[in-house]
Amino acid sequence: MDFLLKNESIVVEVKRTRQGLGAREVGNQLMEDIWRYKRHPNCKQLICFVYDPDSRIANPRGLENDLNEEEDGFLVKVLIVPRED
Repeated sequence: MDFLLKNESIVVEVKRTRQGLGAREVGNQLMEDIWRYKRHPNCKQLICFVYDPDSRIANPRGLENDLNEEEDGFLVKVLIVPRED
């Protein structure tokens, strides 16, 4: 967990792509994070910030759309930057 805003029930997870950590690996890590934080008693919102300075993620909007969700009062928002659109 990178940041916990306990009073707001928000967890912020930060990742950076690099060699060996591209779209598939980041996606898998984020899915694990989502699963874990859904069960965390102080988390109702998970904000995932992925810094991708070398554009290793070929379809950042697709990955965001695949992972963004709102279910049973739990919100996931994934932001991959820099944006190319």
